Amino acid sequence: MIVTCEQCGKKYRIDPEKIKGKLARFHCRNCNRVITVSKADNEVPERAEIVREKVPPKSPGTFATAEIRVREKDADKEKGVESPSAHAKGLGVRGKMLLLFLVIPMVMMAVASALQLRQMSTLSSLIIEESADLIKQMAEGEIAANSRSVAMQVKLYLDSHPDLDKEDYNEDPGFKAVAVQKVGLTGYTTLYELPDAEGVWRTWAHADSKIVGMDMSALRKALGINFPGFWKIFTAVGEGKEPRGSYTWQDKDGRFREKYMVCTPVEGTSYVVSSSTYLDEFTEPVRKLEKRAKEMSITMRNTIVLILAGTLILIGFMVLIYSRRLTAKIRSLTDVTERISAGDLSAEVGVRSRDEIGNLAEAIGRMKESIRPSTERSARRK
Repeated sequence: MIVTCEQCGKKYRIDPEKIKGKLARFHCRNCNRVITVSKADNEVPERAEIVREKVPPKSPGTFATAEIRVREKDADKEKGVESPSAHAKGLGVRGKMLLLFLVIPMVMMAVASALQLRQMSTLSSLIIEESADLIKQMAEGEIAANSRSVAMQVKLYLDSHPDLDKEDYNEDPGFKAVAVQKVGLTGYTTLYELPDAEGVWRTWAHADSKIVGMDMSALRKALGINFPGFWKIFTAVGEGKEPRGSYTWQDKDGRFREKYMVCTPVEGTSYVVSSSTYLDEFTEPVRKLEKRAKEMSITMRNTIVLILAGTLILIGFMVLIYSRRLTAKIRSLTDVTERISAGDLSAEVGVRSRDEIGNLAEAIGRMKESIRPSTERSARRK
C-alpha cells in the first residue's frame, strides 16, 4: 500500500506484513512530520493510494487514529513513491566491523604469507642451484686431477717396463691396475693411443676387454646421435692440450646419462688417459635435498593456509557475535528514540551496558524524563 504525507505530499510504499503491533510510526523525510500506519490499512485494495490526515489527539502524549481516504490508482506507475527506508544507508556497523577486523587483516596476512613463502622458495632454489653448480665444479676438478695422476703413473710404469707391448697392456695385471682406475662411483680411466698411420683411434686399456684394440669410431652406431659429443672431446687431444667436457653416454641398463670426461696426454708417449664418470653421482645428494626442500615448502604452505583458515573462522565468529549484540543494542535505542520523538513517553530504555552504548542509553533515558514536564504542560494548555 502507499501512504502519503498530508503535509508535503511525499508518498511511501509500505509493506503491511512488516508492521509490528497495531500501529507503526515513521518520520517523513521531507518535512519530518510523524506518519502513523495501522494494520487495518491492509484491507485497502493493493492498487490504491492511502492519504493520511492527522487529527488532534484525544489525550496528551498520544496520537489519534488518522482519517483515511482511498482512491483507486495505478500504484505501479506512480512516480515519486518510495519506501521509508528507500534511501541507501551505506555499510552497517556489522559490515564495517567485518571489513575492518576480518577482511582487511586476513587479506594482508594472506599477502604477507604468500610473499614470505615465495621468498623462502626462491632462496631455497637459489641455494640448491648454487650448491649444485659448486659440487659440479668440484667434481670436474676431481676428475681432471684423477686423469693427470693416472697419466703420471702410466708414464712411470712404462718407463720401468720398456719391453711391455701395447697389445699386452690390458692383460698385464700391474699395468691394468695403473691405467684403469675407479672414478667416482661407476666411472673409470682408460688408455688409448693417438691415431696410427691409417687414422684409427684405438684403446689399449679398458674395463671392458671387448673394446681393447677396437677402432673407437665404431661406437658411432652404438651411441647414435650422442656420438659426436663424445668424439669431439676424445679426438681433441694434442700437444699441450687437455680436452674436457660433457657428453651423453648409454649406461648398461640402456639409459642415456650425462658424463664428464678429461683426456690427459701421457708425457713422452703417443698415449692418452681418459677419466670419465657420470656427474649426477656427485650432484644426486643435492637433488635429493632440493626434492626435500620442495616437500617442506608444500607442507609449510598447507600449514599456513590452515592457520589462516582457522584464524578467519575464529575472528569471523567473534566479530559476528559482538557485532550482532552491538547492532541489536543500537536498533533497540533507535526504536526507543523514534517512539519518544513521536510523543510516546512510555517507551522504556532496556539496554544495559558498561560501555559507551550504556552511556547513550542513560542519556536517552534522561532526555525522556527531561521532556516529560514540557510535554505535559503543552497538553494542559491545549
